[in-house]
Parts: sequence; C-alpha cells; structure tokens
Amino acid sequence: MAFTDWMKQANLIDGKWVGADGGATIDVTNPVDGSVIGTIPKGGKAEAERAIDAASAAFPGFRDMSLMERCNLLWKLHDALMDNQKDLAELLTVEMGKPMAESMGEIAIGAQYVRWFAEEARRAKGEIVPAGVNGRRILVTKHAIGVVGMITPWNFPSSMLARKIAPALAVGCTVVAKPATATPYSGLAWGALCEEVGYPKGVVNVVTGSAREISKAMMESFEVRKITFTGSTEVGKELMRGAADTVKKVSMELGGNAPFLVFDDADLEKAVEGAMVSKFRNAGQTCVCANRIYVQSGIHDAFVAKLVEKTKAMKVGDGREKGVEQGPMIDMDAVEKVEEFVADAKAKGARVETGGGRHGNGGTFFEPTVMTGATQAMKFATEEIFGPLAPVFRFETEEEAISMANDTVYGLACYAYTSDLGRAFRLNEGLQYGMIGINSGLITTVEAPFGGVKESGLGKEGGSQGLEDYLETKYVCIDGI
Repeated sequence: MAFTDWMKQANLIDGKWVGADGGATIDVTNPVDGSVIGTIPKGGKAEAERAIDAASAAFPGFRDMSLMERCNLLWKLHDALMDNQKDLAELLTVEMGKPMAESMGEIAIGAQYVRWFAEEARRAKGEIVPAGVNGRRILVTKHAIGVVGMITPWNFPSSMLARKIAPALAVGCTVVAKPATATPYSGLAWGALCEEVGYPKGVVNVVTGSAREISKAMMESFEVRKITFTGSTEVGKELMRGAADTVKKVSMELGGNAPFLVFDDADLEKAVEGAMVSKFRNAGQTCVCANRIYVQSGIHDAFVAKLVEKTKAMKVGDGREKGVEQGPMIDMDAVEKVEEFVADAKAKGARVETGGGRHGNGGTFFEPTVMTGATQAMKFATEEIFGPLAPVFRFETEEEAISMANDTVYGLACYAYTSDLGRAFRLNEGLQYGMIGINSGLITTVEAPFGGVKESGLGKEGGSQGLEDYLETKYVCIDGI
C-alpha cells in the first residue's frame, strides 16, 4: 500500500464514509510548500449529531462485548498500525511536516498505547469493602462511562488520538473524534484502521470540519458523557464551561511552559543532548518541549557553546528527505509568533547566538534558534513558544531556579539535569509540574501518567490512571446476607 491509501477524504459516521451534508470541503496543505494534498468534509453540527447518535446506539452492544473480545480487537489494531507504520508515518509527515524518523516514532508509540490498554483493561478491578454492620456486602465496581467526544491537535495527530481512543475502546466506550483541520488524515486513518480490524459500526466515528460547531454539538449532547481534549488552555477553558451544562467528565491536556534546569554538577554532554531532543523535536511544536532553559552560572558558558554548535549543525528541510532533523512549522501564524518572541527578547537585551529568523528554504521554515541573556521580563518567560527557539537564562542558586521555574500559570512538564541525588528529591517536591524529567529530556511513555497541574489541565493519559478517566465507579450495597 501507499500512504495515499490511508488518506480518507470523507467522514466515518455509523460505519459509512460520507461527505458533509452540503458537499462543502476544506483544503489540506503540505506545510513544506503550501501545496494542496487533498480535501476533507466541512462538517458541522448536523454531522456531529449523527455521529453522536451512532455512537450512542452502538454503546450498549459494545459495552457488553466480552472483555477478551475487546482486548483481541485492540491487539489487531496494534498489529495493523505496525504493519502499516511506514505508510502512516509518511501520511503524517506530508500533512504535518515533521521528519520521517519522528513520524515513525509517533506511529510506534501510538501502537504501544493500544497494546498497553489492551493489557491494562484486564486489571480494571473493583473491590469488596468491609461493611460496618453484619449481613451486608459492599461492592465497588467500574463501568464504561459511555460516548466519548475526542478533540485532538495538529502537532501529534496520530499519537494524541491513540492515547484517548485506546483506553476508551478497551473499557467499552464508543467514540466521536474530531481531528485538527490542519492534520486530519492521521485521525481519519484511525477510523479506517478500526474498520479494517472489525470494530462494529458506530463504535468509532470521525468527523472533520468546524471545530466550534462540532465541539458545540458534543457539549450540548447529554449522550456524550465525557470530553477529552488536547490543545490550548484558552480553548480548554471554553470546553470546560460548555461541559458544565450536562455535567460531563472532562480530561484536559492543555498548554505548557516547560523549564529545563541545568545545574553546575550536571553531565554537560547529556544535558545538551537532552536539551536538543526536548527543544527541537517537532520543530519545538510540542506542549512538553523545553520552553525556558535555565543554566547555573558555573556551567552556563560551556553549555551555551555546545548547544549553539549542535543547533547550527541541524539539517532543516522536507521531512521526507534523508537526514532532515527539522521540518517546516505548521503555518505562517506559527512563524510570526516565534518572530514576535525573538523581537521582544532582543528589544529587552537578549542576544541571538544562532538563527533568529526565517530559514532560507522559505515558506514556513524557521531557523533553529538559540538566544542568551533571557530574563523573566521577556514574553517567553510566561508564554508558550511552540517553535524552534531556545532561550537560555542564567541562575545562581537552586532556590532561584525553582522559583523562576514555577513562575507561570502552567504546570505540564519540566526537566532538570544534576548529579546530586538529594537535589533530585528536592526538585520533585519543589517543582509545580505534573511530569518531571531528571537527567532526561524525553520522558513520555505509555506506562506512566501523562498530564499536568495548574492551568495545564485535568486528568491523565497513559499508565493505569489513563484507564480510570474512561470509567465511572458504582457502589452496590447488598443487605440481608
């Protein structure tokens, strides 16, 4: 097969591939050159409501399917992902721009989430609680929550859906997914894969089009009992307000502003490698990438020299070309946002060590950039960059570093490099983040709970905690025993 065989240009609703009611479409472009690679339906309220109806109708039967049948379907889905890994990765690269190596990794970790939850579903245990009076038994049981609305972003269009759809299907929930308009094909491919491995019609529905109309339909529907969203904090807050009217369960993986702390006792080589992976993966367009790099004064100059050297050596280009390490940014708005951060920092005294502007490739390509002399007064100290810009701050003491790291409304991920075991434990206590990487710049794994604190969101994805978000708990009291 070729990657185009997975490029579905229709919505999957109740087991049928259909267009928008009025026939309207949206062009999907390749960010490398802006060329149109295909179209998708411009769906809205009506299409979303039909998908919800289909998921609602399919729920009782799928919920009552035996646990092993559901697990076996997930195993088949895992195998289908890996059997078609290269084609699915190429499709992802064409619509999003990231290098093929990163896309291959994204498909692989998506398959790992499927496999993890196929296994974890067998451990969704309840409990028998000792009763306070004789003659009673107290049972606590877990049940699939129902229809789940899923809204996913453009930066990881396959794996972000994987860690939502896998636990939902594992416990017996049905799905209405809305992939990002900029990168819809990787989301639609999940519908095709689920269809291929034998999921009953209506269990998985994928609708493209107006984010506002589709999400509104999800919010207004009482049948949708849970909303899971990955995206900006601003949109997440809107969805939480909308979910209040029908008291839906929500999972929100929102914005980040990750600090990357490097202490004088750090392994310099490993710290620089970790910073490169954390900062420039996906052209810096990740919610967990290093947004602010804080380096202790004793190691600061050596760290900057090595970081600049490695940044200059990065190969920028079309993600399908061999050896490319950074592709284009998703669109011109993203480019202009990074330019604003650079201009703001320069005006306030920061210095560009390498990069700093649009790349010679043109379009939405941006140079991998390192800036020094960063301060808390600069925009990127409190706002998410979401681009290949690495600002380096200098600090003196551990207390100062922790204070600056926590000086944000966000609390998703953070990183720290140190050889002091005691400091590692102090950082765990002091840093206000849902995920902390000590001596590692890449910490996402299916076995661990992914999620933040403060305005970075609610709920967890991955780990045993990721399954809990798709279950509700019932208590049964049996008397007269």
